Amino acid sequence: MDLRRFPAPAGVLFPVLFLCGCVVTSDRAGPARYEARSFERGSVEELHLDLRMGAGDLKVGTGTSKLAQTYFTYNIDRWKPEVRYDFQGTRADLSIRQPREHGLHFGSNRYEWDLRLSREVPLYLRASFGAGHAQLDLGSLPLRDVQVDMGVGQLDMDLRGAPRHDYNVRIHGGVGEATIHLPATVGVYAEASGGIGSIEARNLQKTGGHWVNEAYQHASVRIRVTVEGGVGSIRLIGE
Repeated sequence: MDLRRFPAPAGVLFPVLFLCGCVVTSDRAGPARYEARSFERGSVEELHLDLRMGAGDLKVGTGTSKLAQTYFTYNIDRWKPEVRYDFQGTRADLSIRQPREHGLHFGSNRYEWDLRLSREVPLYLRASFGAGHAQLDLGSLPLRDVQVDMGVGQLDMDLRGAPRHDYNVRIHGGVGEATIHLPATVGVYAEASGGIGSIEARNLQKTGGHWVNEAYQHASVRIRVTVEGGVGSIRLIGE
């Protein structure tokens, strides 16, 4: 992940990096390392997933029969992800973090997380990334709550699917761009505020300071999307 792909206004980049716990470093990039871990479902009935990435490329989606399957790629040794898994009763807590003082290397580094989650276990997701690209394909997952904190970079979130339960999505922005694909089969309520550069809403009706889709009024299942903070631009795309 090369941060030069994500230019930021003068005076913005380094404050964001400070908040992420990043420091600029001259660590040498070595050969890529690949690691995989899997977590069995067992009696788990809900998964609380906490992702903290300082800088890199993050992917979350489906594609496993297990509770969770993770794949990591990195080529600076001290950037090895810190993984913690706790299981009590029917609740599982999975935390993945980039080491806090991992450094920020402006060169040919690789830092990628690819997470594949069960379609059967209700998910509470919190994701925080300071710089880079996050691709969150969440529409096929049984979501209960989603919170994303982004710094410099790009967020692509796909919520298209047929959820059976209401849930909330909260996005707190730093600098960057966010694109959110919304489902048509359930009610959607979206609002955005707080220093957002531009807002584009497709196939949504604006009512006061928020947007809804055609299904909202009579929908038995509804999702609420809230975007706050200084996101450079946001695109809300209703299907």
